[in-house]
Amino acid sequence: MPERPPRAAGKAATTAAKPAQAVEALLTALDHPHRNAIDRVRALIREAVPSAVESVKWNAPSFALPDHFATFQLRAEPGVLLIMHFGAKKRAVLPPTESIADPTGLLTWLAEDRATIRFANLSDVEAKHAAFVALIRSWITALSA
Repeated sequence: MPERPPRAAGKAATTAAKPAQAVEALLTALDHPHRNAIDRVRALIREAVPSAVESVKWNAPSFALPDHFATFQLRAEPGVLLIMHFGAKKRAVLPPTESIADPTGLLTWLAEDRATIRFANLSDVEAKHAAFVALIRSWITALSA
């Protein structure tokens, strides 16, 4: 009888693949008119925070470290809307919003614990590429402080 691989290794590989597969399945089924912009924003978040884990949260792609910090709002029209937040649960102590560098004004604050970033389309994502990556890194620094 062939020897089976160690259980932990197999489980880790399966667990790591499932969130990515779930995100791809969700986006494929959604058939969003700005799928190319969504994919580019996802890639830029991974570029800014390589250790972030992407999964489906609130029926949308979401990134965590381990708390969720960025979640798409896929029903928003027009374009692509990304919600930036300080975790899935209310925190007793929040990072000061002024500690998040946003010199180009990408953020629209909704409350002291969340803001949105809207992109009209893929061209808009590309035009704001550098500012967006810097903002994501600043958000993570504030979140980790």
